[in-house]
Amino acid sequence: MMKRLACLAVVLLSVVTALATDASAPLRIGSKRFTESYILAQLLAQAAAPQLAQAPQVKQGLGNTAIVYEALRSGSIDLYPEYAGTIALEILKSSAPMSLDAMNRALAPLGLGAAIPLGFNDGYALALRGADAARLGIRTLSDLARHPELRLGLSNEFIGRADGWPGLAQRYGFKQRPTGLDHGLAYDAIAAGQIDVMDIYTTDARIAHLGLAVLQDDRNYFPRYDALVLYRLDVPQRFPPAWKALQALQGRIDEASMIAMNARAELQGVAFDAIARDWLARTSNPTQAGAHPAFAARLFGPDLGRLTAQHLGLVVVSVLLAALVAIPLGVLSFPHPRTRALLLGMTGLLQTVPSLALLAALIWLLGVIGVVPALVALTLYALLPIMRNCVTGLGEVPDGLRDAATALGMTNAQRLRSIELPLALPTVLAGIRIATSIGIGTATIAAFIGAGGFGERIVTGLALNDGELMLAGAIPAAALALASEALFELSERWLRRRRGA
Repeated sequence: MMKRLACLAVVLLSVVTALATDASAPLRIGSKRFTESYILAQLLAQAAAPQLAQAPQVKQGLGNTAIVYEALRSGSIDLYPEYAGTIALEILKSSAPMSLDAMNRALAPLGLGAAIPLGFNDGYALALRGADAARLGIRTLSDLARHPELRLGLSNEFIGRADGWPGLAQRYGFKQRPTGLDHGLAYDAIAAGQIDVMDIYTTDARIAHLGLAVLQDDRNYFPRYDALVLYRLDVPQRFPPAWKALQALQGRIDEASMIAMNARAELQGVAFDAIARDWLARTSNPTQAGAHPAFAARLFGPDLGRLTAQHLGLVVVSVLLAALVAIPLGVLSFPHPRTRALLLGMTGLLQTVPSLALLAALIWLLGVIGVVPALVALTLYALLPIMRNCVTGLGEVPDGLRDAATALGMTNAQRLRSIELPLALPTVLAGIRIATSIGIGTATIAAFIGAGGFGERIVTGLALNDGELMLAGAIPAAALALASEALFELSERWLRRRRGA
């Protein structure tokens, strides 16, 4: 059984890895997980494409700054759109804003560079409903500090950033305790009156759409966040014509243009690549959003087969790899209570590590994004239920059967193979069943590091605050979980009939 599992795992791992690997090394462009970054990544890709032998590879929605920066530093992507303030304060840990020359001097030892200022500033700010701002007389952040009763809903990244909430609260003396929210969902929350204040990017399209009042930073806490390109230093040498085409974008996008592009994505539902194509063509007849597609069309869209294969491959391979590790560990440690408790404790501890933190650490350790770190993370999360059930199943074998086998002259290996493992098999399969269900749900995180799966729809839906698109990703994942439950149920019935025969 173990040999068959090993062979199947190796075959599937080879297939999944091959699908995720492109040996010809195209220009790889990343983006963060918000609308503007999606659009800019497409714009950079389309500007460079005519000067490349093959189409650039766009890895979109790679989580927050920590993940996309690690992807760049490790060489998994070649460049991505970033902001001057983020580079200086968050990446380089400077205590003050830096000039472009100073940034490049600090980035050079890392093999990175910053270039091509695109022409607009997308700064941080806080905003509240316009009616509340007028009623309470709040125009500045200092005014806001005098209203501790107001509820703050801030993005988790902003709460944790060096240039975010901690320094802002200290500068202005804020007493509020903010709630962490996804940036897209915060707009729904403030519109519904569930929060009063949120952090915004100054080029967000929904500021005007919802009638929010942007508060003046009267103590000049926030630096400028001029959009530019953060890249690996070898990119101009590897792709000289494409790099020249990218340099032609310098200074060409103003704030009004960026707000308009964001609005087309978030308010009109135009695809990111179409928005970038229209801007580059300066067309007078831009792509229209058209009729909103029916939910069924989004659920069964042309990407469903690809996403299903990616999601299923991640789950099956990770569970098989976990079984190949956890079952032998369970068998070997079963006779040794202290070792068994230590191993179960360690696998249990892995369950407490937040998925995004684990992915960021794996990207740093492995030097790649995509399928490989996703598989490692999913395998680690699957170890506990399989190993625990293996140990539990072995513990349920009656001592009398063990004594009888010993009396018949069986060796420990023969007893394990012929008596203990067959009796423990239903419990072991139950552990694999649990690990598979957990894996199907957890595999949606793979989209945060470019490994695909149904999480692609969920991540993009979060960025656009598109509930239907998120459902179009969640429903197939739930259907896959139900299908796996049915398959395991049939397997268990077959085992029971076989044992009863």
